[in-house]
Amino acid sequence: MVTASRLVGAEGRLRDSFGRAITDLRVAVTDRCNYRCVYCRTGTSGGGYSELPLTDYAHMVRVLVGLGVEKIRLTGGEPLLREDLPELIRGVRAMRRAFDDAGLPTSEGGPLDIALTTNGHLLAPIAKDLKRAGLDRITVSLDAVDEKTFARVTRVPRAFGRVLDGIHAAQDAGLAPVKVNCVLLRGWNDDQIEAFGEFARREHVILRFIEFMPLEEDHTWSRDAVVTEAEILERLGAVWPLVPLSPNSASETARRYEFADGRGEIGIIAPVSRPFCGHCSRLRLTSDGKLRTCLFSQVDHDLYEKVQGGVADAELEAYIRNVVRGKEERHHIGEAGFAKPSRSMVQIGG
Repeated sequence: MVTASRLVGAEGRLRDSFGRAITDLRVAVTDRCNYRCVYCRTGTSGGGYSELPLTDYAHMVRVLVGLGVEKIRLTGGEPLLREDLPELIRGVRAMRRAFDDAGLPTSEGGPLDIALTTNGHLLAPIAKDLKRAGLDRITVSLDAVDEKTFARVTRVPRAFGRVLDGIHAAQDAGLAPVKVNCVLLRGWNDDQIEAFGEFARREHVILRFIEFMPLEEDHTWSRDAVVTEAEILERLGAVWPLVPLSPNSASETARRYEFADGRGEIGIIAPVSRPFCGHCSRLRLTSDGKLRTCLFSQVDHDLYEKVQGGVADAELEAYIRNVVRGKEERHHIGEAGFAKPSRSMVQIGG
């Protein structure tokens, strides 16, 4: 496993042409998934791209950390299908931030923030191993809180209990507070909003509703299928008054709210009705080693090809800086001329 090293370039921390510092990296370690959620998969196809040795992901992460990345989120597909995932977490845990809080280069940087997004199906037996390896936080995708709706959305029968066990195991392992993500899709699970509020309060999880985005494999997205932030707030607020919370950072994707009685937190990620591109701090690395500057990019940038070819790290830094200078200012969901990205969500990494 590749360990930490200092790769601080003379140009300072990584920024795009709009002045946004790039501090967040999402790394997909597979595009395989054991679920076939209706807002994501066709239900018939499997993974379409290769997976890399974990040492190669670690190498690319290390270079990006040297340029200022501080938060790493491991994703898929379903990342827990990679049985050796704790090895990668241990390698990333050994790395250190290259810049201090003032944005100045440092050789004494603090630890990275390491998170994981999973559907939770395989989580219960491995939660403690993930924590011991160095994982800080975990997010579980859960698109219904009753067995019947859950099976309809995921196309996986009798799985809801396994996911709930995974959430409890993560809490017991010290990965709390666990976040739970729900993609709302009108006609499928929009009747679950109030039930999700009760679930968050009962299970002591931080709930995140996500608006349905045009990233599915079978091109079924329409704006009519989107359950917007305004509707979610109206329906939840009718049951439990909500109080807005300040963002944890300018680039945070969710708008946060607290139940007025103090019993829990929800957030809404609203890229369709209220885009948050202005403070975007994210890059994505696909399972086959391509850099993507936006979920809705039309092109990939082949970082792994350069790694495989033996390109020196200094040259990788220069390549990444050039890619990031071309990062899009924003996406254009719902606008005239909008084109879907060149890959679906499961092939990009959540």
